[in-house]
Amino acid sequence: MKAIAKNKKAYFDYDIIETQEAGIELKGHEVKSIRSWQVNLKWSYIISRNGELFIKSMHISARGAIVNRQTIQTDRERKVFLPKKKIVSYTTKLKESWYALTPLELYFRGSLIKVSIGLVKWKKLHQKKQVLKERTLDREAKLHLKKNY
Repeated sequence: MKAIAKNKKAYFDYDIIETQEAGIELKGHEVKSIRSWQVNLKWSYIISRNGELFIKSMHISARGAIVNRQTIQTDRERKVFLPKKKIVSYTTKLKESWYALTPLELYFRGSLIKVSIGLVKWKKLHQKKQVLKERTLDREAKLHLKKNY
């Protein structure tokens, strides 16, 4: 499993409750762009519409030669492929408050491109501050140990 892109913001902003591997609908030029690492998941999220899941705001850059031939939407909605039971369970969870679905990681599974989606719950502000505080304390402790040796 070779990771292409990771949504680091999601790992900081949310508590991840459950993860699931899913397929994603891509066009040919999008696959070429992903294979050349031109993808960003930072502000992307997943919505439910008519019993289907779609990723919104996932930016896949257009490659130079393709741009001249046609207009390309870099932030278009892309369909997510999951079993029907999972879609129904995620849709019911999304109707509850504080829950969201977000793409966590985009990676290769053999020759296929897969997306890891996560059922997440918003972190409170004090939880985020606590994480930042722990990181700075760890960094200072490592720096202190390094100076003493």
